[in-house]
Amino acid sequence: MDYLPIFLDLKGKQCLVVGGGEVAYRKVGLLLKSGAQVSVVSPELCPPLAALADIKYVAERFQATHLTNMTLVIAATDETATNEEISRQAKIRNIPVNVVDNPALCTFIMPAILDRSPLMVTFSTGGAAPVLARMMRAKLESLIPHGYGKLAAFSSKFRQAIKTQISNPDKRRIFWEDVLEGPIAEKIFAGDEKSAEAMLLNMLHGGEQNAVGEVYLVGAGPGDPDLLTFRALRLMQKADVILYDNLVSKPVLEMTRRDAERIFVGKSRGEHTMPQESINDLLVRLAKAGKRVLRLKGGDPFIFGRGGEEIETLAQHKISFQVVPGITAASGVAAYAGIPLTHRDHAQSCVFVTGHLQDGGIDLDWEMLARPRQTIVVYMGLTGLEMLCAKLVQHGLPASTPAAIVQQGTTQNQRVVCGTLATLPEKTAAEKLHAPTLIIVGGVVSLREKLSWFTPERASSKLNGQ
Repeated sequence: MDYLPIFLDLKGKQCLVVGGGEVAYRKVGLLLKSGAQVSVVSPELCPPLAALADIKYVAERFQATHLTNMTLVIAATDETATNEEISRQAKIRNIPVNVVDNPALCTFIMPAILDRSPLMVTFSTGGAAPVLARMMRAKLESLIPHGYGKLAAFSSKFRQAIKTQISNPDKRRIFWEDVLEGPIAEKIFAGDEKSAEAMLLNMLHGGEQNAVGEVYLVGAGPGDPDLLTFRALRLMQKADVILYDNLVSKPVLEMTRRDAERIFVGKSRGEHTMPQESINDLLVRLAKAGKRVLRLKGGDPFIFGRGGEEIETLAQHKISFQVVPGITAASGVAAYAGIPLTHRDHAQSCVFVTGHLQDGGIDLDWEMLARPRQTIVVYMGLTGLEMLCAKLVQHGLPASTPAAIVQQGTTQNQRVVCGTLATLPEKTAAEKLHAPTLIIVGGVVSLREKLSWFTPERASSKLNGQ
């Protein structure tokens, strides 16, 4: 180990930064966040540094007297001789010194920092590969959500009381593991500290823990796993049981906990593997058995996902739940297809509708949909596509209105067929598209030819020489 990793308490301590450029500005910012009293020595300051009101500015070149009463010093000039002199003088006085990008002159290294105060994680390669340290920090950004800072602060409030109440170290460790990995932590992550405190006090004073589990309604997005939110991924890897449908892509499903039980509750046209009422009942039954249940839905749970019906049932049975929004197909699929949903020259509004057939027809507000300068996004409209296009023309939209249908959007199997209200049904039939699909109608579709060269779909084609 080349360096001893330590954390310094600099609150109220005098610290010196020599240099007035962008690098010095970043170092000053870190010191100020730690509560230090910062002096900056430099003939000139860059505008961001000059704008800081909380520093003592000394408009001079470095002199050894500037080190008087300093607890720590950072050299951030672009002059080798000056940096060497700062290092030498600091070492003579046994003041910790860091010379930016010159480990040989340093007595301490500034690490890459993942700040979840009061939880702090730092990364360092001893100056050998600072970019690698920053890359490692970035990789852990998604694994350590900001909520862990709140959890650490919450835990500190009860640390002494729990130490007093539970004297056995092993039992105390188990207690804290239950707190930090269980429902109490989830309450903190969800912003419900009041309930978390009540649950912790109940545990601490020997109360019976509620055996009821919890349900997570998580939006899986339109298919590309890179579009998952950090919170969705965390709950996906925590759940005991997973209820998923056929709109959840296989790569997304593979990111759930490996040993979790998986139950398929999908629906396809004319065939329901499990009716919605049965899904609602199953969520309640599993939660009452103490399970952490993940209801994984394609897109967003509250946009044609029937998530509202499910949480109504959960609320009736007093089952705790969390809802995690997902990127809905309208925004995700349109973006990957190179079709903006709004555009100043083409559409000032956008409306989402579901186009599935009921009793052989589509019951929609056609006059509202057929307004000009509006984008229409139709979910589940493949089977009724011909009727949809005909109705829009019948109620006033020109037959030449641009329209597109996207199959398996955002995935490697994405296919896009463009045409007009007059031609799209025939083109779709010729391409033999199948669900899931999304239909986009409006002037914005005409922009696809220009913008799709910058989408993942076209980028993949170009890489393959197409």
